[in-house]
Amino acid sequence: MDTRREDNRGLVFGLDIGTRNVVGTVGYRDENETFNVIAQYCKEHDTRAMLDGQIHDIGKVGKTIQVVKTKLEEMIEQPLTEVCIAAAGRVLKTVTTHVDYEYPEETIVTGEMIHTLELLGVEQAQNILREQNDTKYRFYCVGYSVVKYYINDEIYSNLEGHKADVISLDIIVTFLPEDVVDGLYAAVGIAGLEVANLTLEPIAAINVAIPEHFRMLNIGLVDVGAGTSDICITKDGSIIAYGMIPYAGDEITEVIVQHYLVDFNMAEHIKRASTVDDEVEFEDIMSITHRVPSKEVWELVAPVVDKLAKGVAEKIIDLNGDKSVSATFVVGGGGKVHGFVERLAEELNIAPERVALRGEEVLKTINFLQPDIEKDPLIVTPVGICLNYYDQKNNFIMVRFNGERIKLYDNSRLTIVDAALQAGFPNEYLFPRRGQAINFTVNGKQRMIRGEAGESSTVRLNGREVNINTPLEPNCEIEIIPSTVGENAVYTIERLEEYTSETITFEVNHKMVTCPRFVLVNGSLEPPTYHIKDGDRIEVCNYYTVAQLAEFMDVEIDTDQEILVNNREESMDAQIYENFSVDWTVLSYRTAKADMTAQPEAAADEKTEETQPDAENGQEAPVEGGSSGKTEETTEEVAPETEAQEEKKEPVDRSVFVNGELIVMHGKPEYVFIDVFDYIDFDLSDSRGRAIVTTVNDKNAFYTQTLDEGDEIVIRWEES
Repeated sequence: MDTRREDNRGLVFGLDIGTRNVVGTVGYRDENETFNVIAQYCKEHDTRAMLDGQIHDIGKVGKTIQVVKTKLEEMIEQPLTEVCIAAAGRVLKTVTTHVDYEYPEETIVTGEMIHTLELLGVEQAQNILREQNDTKYRFYCVGYSVVKYYINDEIYSNLEGHKADVISLDIIVTFLPEDVVDGLYAAVGIAGLEVANLTLEPIAAINVAIPEHFRMLNIGLVDVGAGTSDICITKDGSIIAYGMIPYAGDEITEVIVQHYLVDFNMAEHIKRASTVDDEVEFEDIMSITHRVPSKEVWELVAPVVDKLAKGVAEKIIDLNGDKSVSATFVVGGGGKVHGFVERLAEELNIAPERVALRGEEVLKTINFLQPDIEKDPLIVTPVGICLNYYDQKNNFIMVRFNGERIKLYDNSRLTIVDAALQAGFPNEYLFPRRGQAINFTVNGKQRMIRGEAGESSTVRLNGREVNINTPLEPNCEIEIIPSTVGENAVYTIERLEEYTSETITFEVNHKMVTCPRFVLVNGSLEPPTYHIKDGDRIEVCNYYTVAQLAEFMDVEIDTDQEILVNNREESMDAQIYENFSVDWTVLSYRTAKADMTAQPEAAADEKTEETQPDAENGQEAPVEGGSSGKTEETTEEVAPETEAQEEKKEPVDRSVFVNGELIVMHGKPEYVFIDVFDYIDFDLSDSRGRAIVTTVNDKNAFYTQTLDEGDEIVIRWEES
């Protein structure tokens, strides 16, 4: 039989492979969307070939499946070749974790940022599971649910559009072990069957127990089986979490075995009969017949029922983000025991009518053509496995990722990201990666300069370029070229706002001198071009020493004369702060070596000898670094004449051009470059990150440089 033919009457064969038994169901969906069960058969395992829903002896389970298949083929009088199966919810692994993402500065959160945060949560859960996994098997991520979102440690229902320094979330991620799927495929293969569809048992049950239009509500479903109780939660139209507790109906049966001295099968009879009859008749291991009221059995098992209800409720609340659900449906034989539904409602703190067994009332659209089948919670899952075939929503699909063939659990929302995660492709390789950042401090405050962003990953699906959120197709070819790392951060002192926006001004020999601030890096003085390194401690100084100020002004100080700071005698190491006054005696004015070496001939042609007043004897002394052609004789010859001129000096006017405009300075016998600022409107403190350019006759100027009649001066800001 080919169950995939288009005819609605094509038969579907579903197998519920449980811990205690294997239930086979064969049926078809008609034109009225009614599913018709034409045959059903149940066979218990001869031995404990399965434990807690997981196959331990593939061969023995395969033989049991073979018996069920053969029996059904006899009933329907045609062969069965394909089968729909389900993996038990009890073998699911659930990991709950918390993940944070901190931005270097306050940022508006986008949808892509939220998606990236969720992927980080899934990846972290995978790492946790990998550390806890003591087997060689891999796990499939079959779903995840965000429990809570946070902005700066405060809970938010939606992060998008908000400003945040740190975004976080609590997430539940569910995994299915690879060996469970492979074991199921192997067991049905022994029976000569191929898998037409594979789903999860909780999903199969929910397809019957909770109609799709109910799933917008926050509802819990509990399948109380023999060894475990499987749980899943629905919200906003989908299943958001799975879980289980490791005890169920068998715990109740064991109490009856011990109390009444009966074998396990008789205890099962007592348990079931007590839910429908007033009295229960049974025979113990001594062959003595007993008749007891059902109420006595209820009282006997009440402590175990309480434990079961409490455990299920706690798990539901945990899976639902530490809060109760709106309603809960119960399926499975274990849920039929007296008092369980009522106690579960109490533990969930919801009204009793909002916890209910789902059996006959949810099977109204199921037509059982086999007359001896009873509609109860026991057959919800077997029928759901068959119905799931028609939707084809929850299978495993195969894809090829970067040349490797991988198997993915299809939750109907698979994208390329899911394939990347399953293949172990690093999450960080999906998104642009920044180069190494620089972390340092400025005046004790933490600062970080981020590296440049790299290129995004290149993603292709079947050869065409797509994005990472593109839906997957069965057997598709996926290729991802990893994202690249951007350039490492580069930053210099001269780019620091603290350096560019602040200057310091002193009064030197009764003239105001404005200077940039000095910068110490790890205690050492560094130039503006210094490249900041990770971990550097930077201090922008609010003072100069006298020696540093002299160095900046290119003057040589006579240290044999008094150096006054705020009218007090100080040394060259004295610290001077904003608006301090400094009085000193200048020996000479130094010329920058770069100027002299770059244009030595021009310097010699322009002036035979630059002279300045000698502070010690009133003579004019040559500027240090002046023309090499000058001799001491030349200096001595002009000295007497200079002295005479010095005595006769009177205030003169001096005309110069500043940025092309003529200005006339008056009131002094001579003028230096810094005097120009008394005649122009130029704010030295308004740097805004720019460097100042000052030239005299197209050469770099110095604040104490003597000006001559007609000199052409340029003063301007140089844009960065």
